[in-house]
Amino acid sequence: MKVTIYGSGYVGLVTGACLAEVGNEVLCVDVDPAKIEMLNQGRVPIYEPGLDRMVQDNGRAGRLRFTLDPAEGVAHGLFQFIAVGTPPDEDGSADLQHVLAVARTIGSHLEDYRVIVNKSTVPVGTADRVREAIATTLADRGVQRDFDVVSNPEFLKEGAAIGDFMKPDRIIVGTDNPRTTELMRALYAPFNRNHDRLLAMDIRSAELTKYAANAMLATKISFMNELSNMAERLGADIEQVRVGIGSDPRIGYQFIYPGAGYGGSCFPKDVKALERIARDIDYEAQLLSAVESVNDRQKRVLFDKISQHFGDVRDKTIALWGLAFKPNTDDMREASSRVLMEALWAAGARVQAYDPVAMDECRRIYGEREDLRLAESATDALEGADALTVITEWQEFRSPVFDQIRARLREPVIFDGRNLYDPARLASLGFTYYAIGRPVARPTDTRTDSDA
Repeated sequence: MKVTIYGSGYVGLVTGACLAEVGNEVLCVDVDPAKIEMLNQGRVPIYEPGLDRMVQDNGRAGRLRFTLDPAEGVAHGLFQFIAVGTPPDEDGSADLQHVLAVARTIGSHLEDYRVIVNKSTVPVGTADRVREAIATTLADRGVQRDFDVVSNPEFLKEGAAIGDFMKPDRIIVGTDNPRTTELMRALYAPFNRNHDRLLAMDIRSAELTKYAANAMLATKISFMNELSNMAERLGADIEQVRVGIGSDPRIGYQFIYPGAGYGGSCFPKDVKALERIARDIDYEAQLLSAVESVNDRQKRVLFDKISQHFGDVRDKTIALWGLAFKPNTDDMREASSRVLMEALWAAGARVQAYDPVAMDECRRIYGEREDLRLAESATDALEGADALTVITEWQEFRSPVFDQIRARLREPVIFDGRNLYDPARLASLGFTYYAIGRPVARPTDTRTDSDA
């Protein structure tokens, strides 16, 4: 099948590459000349495991192309995917200007029947606005053309997006007629062979499903972080509590890990947008407000622990392991690392940071600063630092050589924002160890890691 995708960012590029991977002819349209030139050269502007190879292979095979010409895009694909950004507006609502601009562009060039697919995360009712924008543009042209609008929200986890698309848990399709349901079923057939994962529903329910899913996951995270703060004050260990409640199949273990708060491009934006949707219909979504408030507070927990330990962090140097909001991505949007670094800088401290893939993104955001050194390695970040803070659970941080850490730090203290380490072991190795929702572990003796 022939597919056109508007937007070559995270969602658009992953969608286009995966659809091309199973044999479709995909044309991606974007307004950024530099991005299109880069993609036509086989270079990918974002970090996502496996995406660069998929883009290069399908580009060489002629199944994946990139263009700046929207008219070519409208003429190419039966399916017209809208996958442009919907950044939060000042009031927290999703900004639809790019989505509606694409709709008007499609209306300006539409000649034959097309299925317009909303892939962007959009508020309930957006399909109606897209339909109206296309119809108005066609009326301005003085022509009538046949088209349908479908909601097909994405459920891609950064760092695992290729697997999520190729082997989906579910494929949500919101339609208002059987014809588009069957067309979408045919498009997704290669990803739906084992058992039927396609869930057809009305358009507004599909639009709400995306927000509901992300808000539910964010709620689980904030709930566990709320419990972790209580556990510290009660002398309990949140990790033991987590195992205790996770063993209940009604709860499960997913998304109940306490930490330094959630970030990224989805959860913060979507919780705010859903809260705004509630206000627009005169409903006070108290739980959503609490989820957001708890997360904002949780992002400051590590700074509070550091401040309490040192008393005054002025002129202290803090080693930071992890910059991205989660492993396997370079995305620092709404990352807890940013809140921590900015609080440390405001208090007069310096940061020595290392991340396996997000260093360039950090440099792009903050530029060159005297109070920030981007280290060459995790070990390099430790040199001369007063303490180590772990904020992203990259694999390479999970089992370090602790006697090397202690030898490089001025003071053997670790602040662990992801509860990666065993408190008793760290105490036996001579560390003071602060985690999330766990009692502080203090040195019991001075054995080295090789002795343990």
